[in-house]
Amino acid sequence: MPSWTTEQYWNAIAAERARLADDLAALTPEQWAAPSACDRWTVQDVVAHLTAAASTARWAWLRSIAAARFDAAVHNERRLAEHRGTAPGETLERFRSVVPSRIAATGDLWAWLGEVVVHAQDVREPLGIATAPAAESVVAVAEGYVRKDFAVNSRRAARGLRLVATDSDFRAGDGPEVTGTTLDLVLAMAGRGAAAARLSGPGAQRLAHASR
Repeated sequence: MPSWTTEQYWNAIAAERARLADDLAALTPEQWAAPSACDRWTVQDVVAHLTAAASTARWAWLRSIAAARFDAAVHNERRLAEHRGTAPGETLERFRSVVPSRIAATGDLWAWLGEVVVHAQDVREPLGIATAPAAESVVAVAEGYVRKDFAVNSRRAARGLRLVATDSDFRAGDGPEVTGTTLDLVLAMAGRGAAAARLSGPGAQRLAHASR
């Protein structure tokens, strides 16, 4: 895993939340209601999901997932509804309030950083927002993703492939090569088809198929 301290991870998570919150401040009501790049969720849904993740500690998470009969989709929808405001402004304020939160359901901090990095792009890309996450945070997520599946089947998607970033020193795996920016490699491992389509190399199509 990346050689970051716990403090470095939490600082990076807070920085990415704050970066997204700044982007959200300028959105119109129509943009808040627009589809995100994450399944059937709107932009407001994604933000509420991030607030839920930053508010749900281990035992609360275990109770919630058990109550959902271990169906992650049901669990996510319930927690999202709990943290979504009655209007976008309230949803944003709730998200801002958890920017410094150090609550997490597990100790896999690289994965919780990945939650913010990936979901922030789920909001930004459909809306044409050019803000990018910090390069070092994206590399940390990429290194975690190729080593372990967590909320996404990233390790499984990258298995048997050689991932080569064009904008950082990130390299991982053996097999047919896949090249692209570190962020696009991360998003592709997280199942985002638009990012997978931007990759190149003999293994690119295989990664796109595996990450669906």
